[in-house]
Amino acid sequence: MTTDTALAMEPALQQRIPFEVKNALEEDLGGSVSVELDVTAMLIAAETRAHARVITRDAGVFCGLAWVNEVFHQLDPTVVVTWHVADGDTVTPDQLLFELTGNARALLTGERTALNFVQSLSGTASATASAVAHLAGTDTKLLDTRKTIPGMRLGQKYAVRCGGGQNHRIGLYDAYLIKENHIMACGGIAAAVNQARKLQPSRWVEVEVENLAELEQAVQAGSDIIMLDNFSDNDIRTAVQLAKGKAKLEVSGNVTADRLAHYASMNVDYISSGALTKHVHAMDLSMRMTTL
Repeated sequence: MTTDTALAMEPALQQRIPFEVKNALEEDLGGSVSVELDVTAMLIAAETRAHARVITRDAGVFCGLAWVNEVFHQLDPTVVVTWHVADGDTVTPDQLLFELTGNARALLTGERTALNFVQSLSGTASATASAVAHLAGTDTKLLDTRKTIPGMRLGQKYAVRCGGGQNHRIGLYDAYLIKENHIMACGGIAAAVNQARKLQPSRWVEVEVENLAELEQAVQAGSDIIMLDNFSDNDIRTAVQLAKGKAKLEVSGNVTADRLAHYASMNVDYISSGALTKHVHAMDLSMRMTTL
């Protein structure tokens, strides 16, 4: 589990961005990254230069700078991107985000791909910031989940950090999350946790439980984190007392904005929400271009 909220972009994401951008451009251009495949852009004389301004029509938190840079680098490295915001910045309606100067065809060809990345990533960052605000003044941390856009997981998890949230496990490889079917197949909670410790003792071990009896088993087995799946308020309070000083507790399931502060008031360590990355309201953006 990532426990820092720094905006540093990990090497794995830095390596993925060119690949993600290339795929997106190829999707828009019929299989190859070439401005000449944009049939509408070809209406403009090849030598025409232009200047464009990109603004947001929505308030929120910005995310996506590296993706925009990469879009125009791949289409035309001579395009100049001038930034007025950074990832993690709070933005307001009609605020200027960035400017573009360069070949008019390249600016138009890259417009939608660049804005698609920004609108989605900023949507995730904005949703996270809104949720985190409900936890202000508490020790409870907001986590994301694996319910992400296919192919965009590292980017969306970076956007969650830009919004002030923290990352749960990245995938199936970096931490254990033992759920109902794992427990059944392993022969019980204790057996599953013990096997995890034997196989990879350095990994975090989290167990999802559905009632207080399973919670007690998970505590006794030495779980690092215990996820309370759709627990009632009374059971959450009891769980906090049972696990105090023995395991971290995470609340999950049907987490809504109006319940965040309520859960935090019960002193759980984490609240996880799939809505941060799957119920994304895209930031409304606009690009206006003038020829030079």
